[in-house]
Amino acid sequence: MDSNHSAHLLLVEDDIELAQWISEYLTARQYTVTTCHRGDDAVELIKTLNPDCVLLDGMLPGMDGFDVCKTVRPDFINPIIMITARDEEIDEILGLEMGADDYITKPVRARVLLARIKGLLRQQERLVSPSPQDARDNEQILQFNSLSINELNRSVILNDESIKLSSNEFDVLWFLAQRAGEVVLREALVSHFRGFEYDGFDRSIDLRISRIRKKLHDNSAQPFRIKTIWGKGYLFAADQW
Repeated sequence: MDSNHSAHLLLVEDDIELAQWISEYLTARQYTVTTCHRGDDAVELIKTLNPDCVLLDGMLPGMDGFDVCKTVRPDFINPIIMITARDEEIDEILGLEMGADDYITKPVRARVLLARIKGLLRQQERLVSPSPQDARDNEQILQFNSLSINELNRSVILNDESIKLSSNEFDVLWFLAQRAGEVVLREALVSHFRGFEYDGFDRSIDLRISRIRKKLHDNSAQPFRIKTIWGKGYLFAADQW
Protein backbone atom coordinates (compact mmCIF):
# COMPACT_ATOMS: atom_id res chain seq x y z
CA MET A 1 0.00 0.00 0.00
CA ASP A 2 1.26 3.45 -0.91
CA SER A 3 0.55 5.66 2.08
CA ASN A 4 -0.48 8.55 -0.18
CA HIS A 5 -2.47 6.67 -2.81
CA SER A 6 -4.97 3.84 -3.12
CA ALA A 7 -5.54 3.43 0.59
CA HIS A 8 -9.09 2.37 1.43
CA LEU A 9 -10.78 4.66 3.95
CA LEU A 10 -14.09 4.00 5.71
CA LEU A 11 -15.89 7.24 6.59
CA VAL A 12 -18.62 6.88 9.22
CA GLU A 13 -20.54 10.17 9.43
CA ASP A 14 -24.32 10.78 9.76
CA ASP A 15 -24.17 14.36 8.44
CA ILE A 16 -24.82 13.53 4.77
CA GLU A 17 -23.48 16.82 3.37
CA LEU A 18 -20.30 16.66 5.48
CA ALA A 19 -19.77 13.02 4.54
CA GLN A 20 -20.12 13.87 0.85
CA TRP A 21 -17.69 16.78 1.14
CA ILE A 22 -15.03 14.72 2.98
CA SER A 23 -15.48 11.81 0.58
CA GLU A 24 -15.09 14.03 -2.51
CA TYR A 25 -12.06 15.78 -1.02
CA LEU A 26 -10.27 12.49 -0.22
CA THR A 27 -11.32 10.78 -3.46
CA ALA A 28 -9.80 13.69 -5.39
CA ARG A 29 -6.54 12.87 -3.60
CA GLN A 30 -6.55 9.28 -4.85
CA TYR A 31 -8.04 7.57 -1.79
CA THR A 32 -10.78 4.98 -2.10
CA VAL A 33 -13.58 6.05 0.25
CA THR A 34 -16.51 3.96 1.48
CA THR A 35 -19.14 5.94 3.38
CA CYS A 36 -21.76 4.82 5.87
CA HIS A 37 -24.02 6.80 8.19
CA ARG A 38 -24.83 4.45 11.09
CA GLY A 39 -22.66 3.07 13.86
CA ASP A 40 -24.12 -0.44 13.78
CA ASP A 41 -23.51 -0.62 10.01
CA ALA A 42 -19.94 0.56 10.59
CA VAL A 43 -19.14 -2.42 12.84
CA GLU A 44 -20.08 -4.85 10.07
CA LEU A 45 -18.27 -2.87 7.37
CA ILE A 46 -15.06 -2.70 9.41
CA LYS A 47 -15.15 -6.47 9.82
CA THR A 48 -15.88 -7.21 6.15
CA LEU A 49 -13.86 -4.47 4.41
CA ASN A 50 -10.86 -4.25 6.79
CA PRO A 51 -10.19 -0.66 5.64
CA ASP A 52 -6.73 0.87 5.90
CA CYS A 53 -8.11 3.65 8.11
CA VAL A 54 -11.48 4.47 9.69
CA LEU A 55 -12.77 8.05 10.09
CA LEU A 56 -15.36 7.68 12.83
CA ASP A 57 -17.85 10.32 13.99
CA GLY A 58 -18.53 10.35 17.72
CA MET A 59 -22.32 10.80 17.64
CA LEU A 60 -24.06 8.31 15.35
CA PRO A 61 -27.45 6.62 15.09
CA GLY A 62 -27.59 2.91 15.85
CA MET A 63 -24.41 2.92 17.94
CA ASP A 64 -22.22 5.88 18.89
CA GLY A 65 -18.67 6.12 17.62
CA PHE A 66 -17.09 5.41 20.98
CA ASP A 67 -18.95 2.09 21.24
CA VAL A 68 -18.08 1.25 17.62
CA CYS A 69 -14.43 1.82 18.43
CA LYS A 70 -14.60 -0.28 21.59
CA THR A 71 -16.43 -3.09 19.74
CA VAL A 72 -14.07 -3.44 16.76
CA ARG A 73 -10.75 -2.62 18.41
CA PRO A 74 -9.95 -6.12 19.74
CA ASP A 75 -9.77 -7.47 16.17
CA PHE A 76 -9.16 -4.40 13.99
CA ILE A 77 -5.52 -3.31 14.02
CA ASN A 78 -5.55 -0.45 11.50
CA PRO A 79 -5.84 3.24 12.49
CA ILE A 80 -9.07 4.82 13.74
CA ILE A 81 -9.48 8.61 13.76
CA MET A 82 -12.37 9.89 15.91
CA ILE A 83 -14.25 12.98 14.70
CA THR A 84 -16.61 14.79 17.04
CA ALA A 85 -18.48 18.08 17.23
CA ARG A 86 -17.75 18.55 20.92
CA ASP A 87 -14.37 20.00 21.76
CA GLU A 88 -14.13 18.62 25.26
CA GLU A 89 -11.15 16.89 26.80
CA ILE A 90 -13.37 14.17 28.27
CA ASP A 91 -14.42 13.17 24.74
CA GLU A 92 -10.83 13.04 23.58
CA ILE A 93 -9.81 10.88 26.52
CA LEU A 94 -12.83 8.61 26.11
CA GLY A 95 -12.20 8.16 22.39
CA LEU A 96 -8.54 7.33 22.90
CA GLU A 97 -9.28 5.00 25.81
CA MET A 98 -11.71 3.10 23.59
CA GLY A 99 -8.86 2.50 21.16
CA ALA A 100 -8.82 5.42 18.73
CA ASP A 101 -5.40 6.37 17.37
CA ASP A 102 -6.11 10.02 16.78
CA TYR A 103 -8.79 12.62 17.36
CA ILE A 104 -10.00 15.75 15.58
CA THR A 105 -12.93 18.06 16.29
CA LYS A 106 -15.49 19.66 14.02
CA PRO A 107 -15.55 21.85 12.08
CA VAL A 108 -13.27 19.52 10.13
CA ARG A 109 -10.34 21.28 8.51
CA ALA A 110 -9.48 19.42 5.33
CA ARG A 111 -5.71 19.86 5.50
CA VAL A 112 -5.59 18.77 9.14
CA LEU A 113 -7.63 15.66 8.38
CA LEU A 114 -5.45 14.83 5.38
CA ALA A 115 -2.25 15.29 7.39
CA ARG A 116 -3.49 13.00 10.17
CA ILE A 117 -4.53 10.31 7.66
CA LYS A 118 -1.18 10.48 5.85
CA GLY A 119 0.75 10.34 9.11
CA LEU A 120 -1.09 7.27 10.41
CA LEU A 121 -0.86 5.47 7.06
CA ARG A 122 2.88 6.19 6.80
CA GLN A 123 3.34 4.81 10.27
CA GLN A 124 1.26 1.75 9.40
CA GLU A 125 3.24 1.17 6.22
CA ARG A 126 6.55 1.33 8.11
CA LEU A 127 5.25 -1.31 10.50
CA VAL A 128 3.98 -3.67 7.83
CA SER A 129 6.85 -3.20 5.36
CA PRO A 130 9.99 -2.11 7.21
CA SER A 131 12.79 -0.85 5.00
CA PRO A 132 15.99 -2.90 4.65
CA GLN A 133 17.71 -0.33 6.85
CA ASP A 134 15.02 -0.78 9.51
CA ALA A 135 15.53 -4.53 9.34
CA ARG A 136 19.27 -4.13 9.81
CA ASP A 137 18.81 -1.72 12.67
CA ASN A 138 16.26 -3.79 14.55
CA GLU A 139 16.39 -7.18 16.12
CA GLN A 140 13.36 -9.10 14.94
CA ILE A 141 12.50 -10.83 18.22
CA LEU A 142 12.91 -9.37 21.70
CA GLN A 143 12.71 -11.77 24.65
CA PHE A 144 12.28 -10.75 28.28
CA ASN A 145 11.77 -13.84 30.45
CA SER A 146 8.15 -14.86 29.75
CA LEU A 147 7.51 -11.97 27.32
CA SER A 148 8.31 -12.41 23.63
CA ILE A 149 7.84 -9.61 21.09
CA ASN A 150 8.19 -10.63 17.43
CA GLU A 151 8.46 -7.78 14.94
CA LEU A 152 8.19 -10.01 11.86
CA ASN A 153 4.74 -11.40 12.57
CA ARG A 154 3.86 -8.58 14.99
CA SER A 155 3.00 -10.97 17.79
CA VAL A 156 3.28 -10.58 21.55
CA ILE A 157 3.35 -13.63 23.84
CA LEU A 158 3.22 -13.32 27.63
CA ASN A 159 3.22 -16.43 29.83
CA ASP A 160 2.27 -18.51 26.75
CA GLU A 161 -0.75 -16.25 26.17
CA SER A 162 -1.11 -14.41 22.87
CA ILE A 163 -1.69 -10.69 23.54
CA LYS A 164 -3.67 -8.84 20.88
CA LEU A 165 -2.38 -5.30 20.31
CA SER A 166 -3.39 -2.79 17.68
CA SER A 167 -0.63 -1.85 15.25
CA ASN A 168 -0.07 1.45 17.00
CA GLU A 169 0.07 -0.19 20.42
CA PHE A 170 2.57 -2.73 19.10
CA ASP A 171 4.69 0.05 17.65
CA VAL A 172 4.91 1.87 20.99
CA LEU A 173 5.69 -1.36 22.86
CA TRP A 174 8.43 -2.27 20.36
CA PHE A 175 9.90 1.23 20.58
CA LEU A 176 10.08 1.04 24.39
CA ALA A 177 11.27 -2.59 24.51
CA GLN A 178 14.15 -1.84 22.15
CA ARG A 179 15.27 0.72 24.73
CA ALA A 180 14.70 -1.51 27.78
CA GLY A 181 16.23 -0.05 30.91
CA GLU A 182 16.42 3.45 29.43
CA VAL A 183 14.14 6.40 30.17
CA VAL A 184 12.34 7.27 26.93
CA LEU A 185 11.27 10.91 26.99
CA ARG A 186 7.62 11.68 26.36
CA GLU A 187 8.75 14.34 23.87
CA ALA A 188 10.61 11.69 21.87
CA LEU A 189 7.56 9.41 21.80
CA VAL A 190 5.21 12.18 20.67
CA SER A 191 7.64 13.41 18.02
CA HIS A 192 8.23 9.89 16.69
CA PHE A 193 4.65 8.66 16.64
CA ARG A 194 2.61 11.81 16.21
CA GLY A 195 4.90 13.80 13.96
CA PHE A 196 4.90 17.04 15.92
CA GLU A 197 6.62 18.55 18.91
CA TYR A 198 5.14 17.77 22.32
CA ASP A 199 3.04 20.73 23.48
CA GLY A 200 2.40 19.52 27.02
CA PHE A 201 -1.23 18.67 26.29
CA ASP A 202 -1.25 15.70 23.91
CA ARG A 203 -2.53 12.63 25.75
CA SER A 204 -2.62 10.03 22.98
CA ILE A 205 0.74 8.41 23.82
CA ASP A 206 -0.09 8.23 27.53
CA LEU A 207 -3.42 6.58 26.81
CA ARG A 208 -1.86 4.17 24.32
CA ILE A 209 0.60 3.10 27.01
CA SER A 210 -2.27 2.76 29.47
CA ARG A 211 -3.97 0.32 27.09
CA ILE A 212 -0.72 -1.63 26.63
CA ARG A 213 -0.26 -1.90 30.39
CA LYS A 214 -3.77 -3.25 30.83
CA LYS A 215 -3.24 -5.92 28.17
CA LEU A 216 0.15 -6.91 29.62
CA HIS A 217 -1.25 -7.23 33.16
CA ASP A 218 0.76 -4.33 34.50
CA ASN A 219 -0.51 -2.61 37.64
CA SER A 220 -2.18 0.58 36.45
CA ALA A 221 -1.97 2.21 39.89
CA GLN A 222 1.71 1.33 40.40
CA PRO A 223 3.07 0.08 37.08
CA PHE A 224 6.23 -1.97 37.46
CA ARG A 225 6.69 -3.27 33.91
CA ILE A 226 6.31 -0.05 31.94
CA LYS A 227 7.17 2.54 34.55
CA THR A 228 6.19 6.19 34.49
CA ILE A 229 9.19 8.42 35.19
CA TRP A 230 7.43 11.56 36.38
CA GLY A 231 8.27 14.70 34.44
CA LYS A 232 10.27 12.73 31.89
CA GLY A 233 8.62 9.75 30.22
CA TYR A 234 8.59 5.97 30.44
CA LEU A 235 10.93 3.10 31.21
CA PHE A 236 10.45 -0.49 30.02
CA ALA A 237 11.72 -2.76 32.83
CA ALA A 238 13.51 -5.73 31.28
CA ASP A 239 13.48 -7.90 34.41
CA GLN A 240 9.79 -7.71 35.37
CA TRP A 241 8.33 -10.25 32.98
